[in-house]
Amino acid sequence: MILNEENTLSYDQWLETPEGRYIDTRQKGLILDLMAPRRGETLLDVGCGSGDRLLLFQRKGCDVTGIDPSVSMLEAAKQKLGDRAELFWGKAEDLPLSDNEFDIVSLIASLEFTANPEKAISEAIRVCRGRVFLGALNRYSITGLRKSARAFFNSADYERARFFHAGELTGMIRRLLPGVRIQWGSVIFLPAGWYGSAARLEEVIPVMKNPFGAFLGFSFPVTFTLRTVQDIIGDPFNIRAKGGQPVQGVVREGYK
Repeated sequence: MILNEENTLSYDQWLETPEGRYIDTRQKGLILDLMAPRRGETLLDVGCGSGDRLLLFQRKGCDVTGIDPSVSMLEAAKQKLGDRAELFWGKAEDLPLSDNEFDIVSLIASLEFTANPEKAISEAIRVCRGRVFLGALNRYSITGLRKSARAFFNSADYERARFFHAGELTGMIRRLLPGVRIQWGSVIFLPAGWYGSAARLEEVIPVMKNPFGAFLGFSFPVTFTLRTVQDIIGDPFNIRAKGGQPVQGVVREGYK
């Protein structure tokens, strides 16, 4: 998720409300079910924002790395995680990282803000050696998407976001990896104001392969034919450094 500096506090405040906690729990439940992170795995979160998800994945035992185009978000993530995560400045469409580097790569509420979402997915596949997880807000949510987005994230930034539907995301994945097995589902089927009084109804609605929830999750494997150079391209994030120059001689193998 990409939020501006002004909205960092408001998002954190939203998480403290009963509605925010419940919706956040449902989203994270779907993410963990589909991603299935295991202790000791390396994980890259693209569009890591202020580091909330990095903390979640770290608690699951993953060795976490985050990348984001916002310096203020990276500063917030650094405050939360200290030296427990590597942080990089960069854009999803051009990751300053080497091929086949991470067991898991996640893009969660990040594609909405990319100029070329299919290129961003391609980059996630390139740097992955295990599986990719995509999380996105659903254009065809029955709850009314833009109102839901504002309620979920308390952020005016979502007014400029591009939203997707399940078929659109599946199509992009299959163009890049024809025949790949995709697991997917969705959560948050009710208007945001209903949570609290109608939470039990939410939990009886089937999740897997349901195209109507406001938050969509997709997981798919990546299998490389050859191992590649494992050097990170560029220096870890700091205020003065925004990515780095490609390392000469890095091999970029194809994926299947």
